[in-house]
Amino acid sequence: MELLIDGASHDGRGVARHDGKAVFVVGALPGERIVAKLTRKHRRYDEAILQEVLEASPDRVPAPCPHFGTCGGCALQHLSADAQLNMKAGTLKENLERIGNVKPKRWLEPLRGPSFGYRRKARLSVRYVLKKERVLVGFREGDGRYVADLRECHVLVPELGFKLEALGALLNEMDGKADIPQIELAAGDNAIILVFRHYHEFSAADVARLLEFGRVHGFAMYSQIGGEDTVKSLSGPPIELVTALGDGDLTMAFLPGDFVQVNQGLNARMIEHALKLLDLQPDESALDLFCGLGNFSLPMARRAKSVIGVEGAANLVERARYNAQRNQINNVQFFAADLSLPLDQEPWFDPSCRKALIDPPRSGAESVCRMLCSSHINHLVYVSCHPASLARDAGILVESGDFKLIAAGVMDMFPHTGHVESIALFQR
Repeated sequence: MELLIDGASHDGRGVARHDGKAVFVVGALPGERIVAKLTRKHRRYDEAILQEVLEASPDRVPAPCPHFGTCGGCALQHLSADAQLNMKAGTLKENLERIGNVKPKRWLEPLRGPSFGYRRKARLSVRYVLKKERVLVGFREGDGRYVADLRECHVLVPELGFKLEALGALLNEMDGKADIPQIELAAGDNAIILVFRHYHEFSAADVARLLEFGRVHGFAMYSQIGGEDTVKSLSGPPIELVTALGDGDLTMAFLPGDFVQVNQGLNARMIEHALKLLDLQPDESALDLFCGLGNFSLPMARRAKSVIGVEGAANLVERARYNAQRNQINNVQFFAADLSLPLDQEPWFDPSCRKALIDPPRSGAESVCRMLCSSHINHLVYVSCHPASLARDAGILVESGDFKLIAAGVMDMFPHTGHVESIALFQR
């Protein structure tokens, strides 16, 4: 079918209308006239893939990765960097207006970081295909059913992204190649760890192969046969991964399975951006909710009188306390708490705090925002990884708490994907 693309979905597909139904077209861009092939029909919409571009968008660019279009790790390499940010800003604007019924007083300039070689955390799928008599390693294909057979990846840190062919060759040699479903990448400033998940114990020969690969290519090799408590180093004593926080001398230690922001260059800029919006003064105290390992808490403590960081997972709280100690920061306290419960009943809650930062998961912070409405917090920075939950929570803050949405903007944490990271400033 011939289509005129007049919009884009949140995952980067082009959107057109045909016979009264929306058609989502993989590979198409807004403003293009194309020929598409129908792949799946639904009652309210159809799905298709791009066959031919008849009139190209001026924002279309050549995708540098040879696997683009097959691998589902990236959806927007064919779209210019400026246009990607404009698309994500449009998604944020549409969500805030449609879901939250709010508009910011001003839009923040989009925040950029490295657009290639940025991804320091990833999970690669592994599958031994008997008919091909070889192992496939990579991200899932676009439809999610198969593993994309990658030779290289331009968004992974280059130390691994351009060694996927060698990694595949290693897996093909292993006795237990059919027993490995996944490899987890965790890159710090000081080391890169590969965690091989496996169903059965490795043979002595496979351990030797893994160690030799790590020695040649500069990886610390780990294995995981069960839950997180089974992760162990094959290369000797466990390595403490370390990453810098911002442009200062702060560093944060983390384990391979810990959550850290995947784009270190953007994370450094995001921290400075958030602190500028929070405008902490030396005589002020502040809350950092959903604090994790202290990504924001530690830099906040350098500028404030005191900081209270709160996180739901007790193991992360212990490591956040360790990170404060290793940076010799004494004016931050970390607590484990259920953030769906009333804040003012918690022993750690400081009613003198007037400023807060929250960085919740994709589900957002509905309960927290409702409680903040009745608290003494009058200055809130909200970092979001999902614009729909941010929009919902923004509506709660504005409608129920007499907050105003002062500013909002996007941050390109995951270039070339449809993922939208954003930040918003609310004031009472």
